[in-house]
Amino acid sequence: MRREEAGTTAACGTDGQATAAAPLCAAPDFLTRQPSMRLPSNACDCHAHVIGPLAAYPLSADRVYTPVDCVAEAYRRMLSRIGVQRAVLVQPSIYGVDNRLMLDTLAADPARLRGVAVAGDDVSAQELARWHALGVRGLRVNLVDRHDAGGPLPMAMLRTLAQRIAPMGWHLELLAHVDAHAQQLMALQDLAVPVVFGHLGYLTVGRSVDDAGLQSLLQLLCTGRAWVKLTGPYRLTREPFPYAACDTLAKSLLAAAPERLVWGTDWPHVMLRGAMPNDADLVDLLSRWLPDAAQRQQVLVDNPAALYDFRD
Repeated sequence: MRREEAGTTAACGTDGQATAAAPLCAAPDFLTRQPSMRLPSNACDCHAHVIGPLAAYPLSADRVYTPVDCVAEAYRRMLSRIGVQRAVLVQPSIYGVDNRLMLDTLAADPARLRGVAVAGDDVSAQELARWHALGVRGLRVNLVDRHDAGGPLPMAMLRTLAQRIAPMGWHLELLAHVDAHAQQLMALQDLAVPVVFGHLGYLTVGRSVDDAGLQSLLQLLCTGRAWVKLTGPYRLTREPFPYAACDTLAKSLLAAAPERLVWGTDWPHVMLRGAMPNDADLVDLLSRWLPDAAQRQQVLVDNPAALYDFRD
């Protein structure tokens, strides 16, 4: 067994150690089973991260967790096992605005990979153009996995970023708890680019579809100015797999705007508080969430192709 498959690689950051402020998080299940469900051709995992080798790509000192090596080779093996051909890599918070690993990974497989980067205020137009050529199609704004999490949506910053990336046809991706921003969500429809929400809107544990933030998200979806990722159900409930508490949420999103939904594994499931899922199990959840083959074609293939600019 390869070392990264066993998940035994020591975690290290810029200082080579996990800290109280950035605790070590569990490795994914590298021994992916084959799912019961067969996915359609050109299915896309729209939310995943690659991490390491940490010796070559050191972590940010300001991170809130410390992962193990979850390298591109291990990720590709997982995708092959579950029957996914395309993928979108999202810049994780542990690398801050250092997008080198994600960009290097995109460059190695430009036909099948796209990326969502994180940019500082000083990123140049030339750098954005270079990222576009490598396959980046969006910028991420993470309002959760940070030491200063909380507060209102940073609308001024979002407007500035949206104006900068609009000419390239990109989008903004928000990692935010929609229940914390119920009064602001509809204002996002006026941005120059669409907004993508991770983790089914990332409702705080204990919230339901009746929450005002989720209802605002459903309204925003219906304007055509937003998308939602069907990812990370284990982040919305303390229930074990199969996360039945999330079924109603997934069905409400599907009823509102099936043309604005995409799906992803959330590999390698960082900062997971609970039992680590096997990615085959996450695929098989789709038999409940997307029971119809036409729905699976739309959410797993057609929608990602439009949002992330995949071409046959």
